[in-house]
Amino acid sequence: MSSRRKNKHPKRAENAKTVVVASAAREEREEEKRPVLLCLRIPDDDEEDDDDVDFEIEQQNEKMRKEKTATKRGKRKRTQQNECNVCEKVFDRPSKLARHMRTHTNERPYECDVCDKAFRDSYDLKVHVRIHTNEKPYKCDVCDEAFRQAAHLQIHMRIHTNEKPYECGVCEKRFTTSGSLTVHMRIHMNEKPYKCDVCEKRFSRSGTLQDHMRIHTNEKPYECDVCEKCFRTSSQMKSHMRRLH
Repeated sequence: MSSRRKNKHPKRAENAKTVVVASAAREEREEEKRPVLLCLRIPDDDEEDDDDVDFEIEQQNEKMRKEKTATKRGKRKRTQQNECNVCEKVFDRPSKLARHMRTHTNERPYECDVCDKAFRDSYDLKVHVRIHTNEKPYKCDVCDEAFRQAAHLQIHMRIHTNEKPYECGVCEKRFTTSGSLTVHMRIHMNEKPYKCDVCEKRFSRSGTLQDHMRIHTNEKPYECDVCEKCFRTSSQMKSHMRRLH
């Protein structure tokens, strides 16, 4: 069994012990003097600050609002491109807007080669030319009557079906065409918008005014095929045909 060695320098050990104790005491006093710092808990990675979350949501909402506004502006810009600058009517195609603008400018670029009558639309000219060619491509399957326009055939078919889709809101009388209802409403309103420039007599229908003007011009465009007698209106000629021929 080995014996414990005796320290040859007992004073050095004592001095070292004193230094260690003194150093520990000094550090303890400095620690007491040092201000206490409170450390807040650092949030975990999956925990986000509420303010940051709100800020992020607000940024996303702002971005969406800007994109939505830009889309609306784009749509409005495209819409405004087809908007009439006179009456603000909007069209889905530039060609329709161009055709509509002729109602304000009274431009009639499509002219008939036969009678020089002019039209705003090429289709109107095409239909008009059928008067000269006597072309009637739309034929009724029931009575074989033919028409120059498909719309006229559609209206004619209501004679056979007895369809009257337009009803007067005052007297409940029904009509086959919207135009007939419009003219009928003038009876209730006592409206006569068509005025003769010669005698100032007024009419509810433009066709009636046209017939009336022939009194002043002595024009008789309707001729009987049998006796060649002429009449101012088609109704007068039909009445003549029923009575005499």
